[in-house]
Amino acid sequence: MYTPPAFREDDPLVLRQIIRDARLSTLVTATADGLMATPLPLILEENEGEHGVLYGHLARANPQWKTPPTGEALVIFSGPDAYITPNWYATKPEHGKVVPTWNYTAVHAYGPVEFFEGEARLHDAVSRLTDLHEHSRENPWAVNDAPDAYIRAQIKGIVGLRLPISRMEGKRKMSQNQPEQNRKGVAAGLAQSDRPSDRAVSAMIPTAK
Repeated sequence: MYTPPAFREDDPLVLRQIIRDARLSTLVTATADGLMATPLPLILEENEGEHGVLYGHLARANPQWKTPPTGEALVIFSGPDAYITPNWYATKPEHGKVVPTWNYTAVHAYGPVEFFEGEARLHDAVSRLTDLHEHSRENPWAVNDAPDAYIRAQIKGIVGLRLPISRMEGKRKMSQNQPEQNRKGVAAGLAQSDRPSDRAVSAMIPTAK
């Protein structure tokens, strides 16, 4: 990932938070048949390995798990993003030397991917992923709420994924390369948007209080 110094994010705590907040990621593997990619929700187990381990599952009918990767896999996590119009820059009336851009956060996680089978192991992985996204609901659903025979049949249709993270690249592009007055204009403009993602980015723009 191309990352100018102003936008580079190396703090492991920040990178892990971006991963946790992303909810949906994209698994990319390079194979002898070409690149293969699958959108997947994954769970990060931070206490495993040096940088954490990612767990998830994909459909058994998906050919990606059957196609040996040539090297490490890449998992892409994207955070809030927003279009930035030059009209928000305070310097626009001064010289007009401004152009549109896009603000966003992203983490690229690399590591050797393992695809696994086995009912007990798959049941555990599915349960943990479900609990992650259900625990904050008023009436959280659990895998054990469904009939056992039904869950066992569903598990036969998936394959588990385990990816120990060997390294991470982080990018946090939030107008850091702009002067203070432009950053304030961007933050104010995004704050007035109807898009939740725009307002989320607004709160992430670094401005003096």
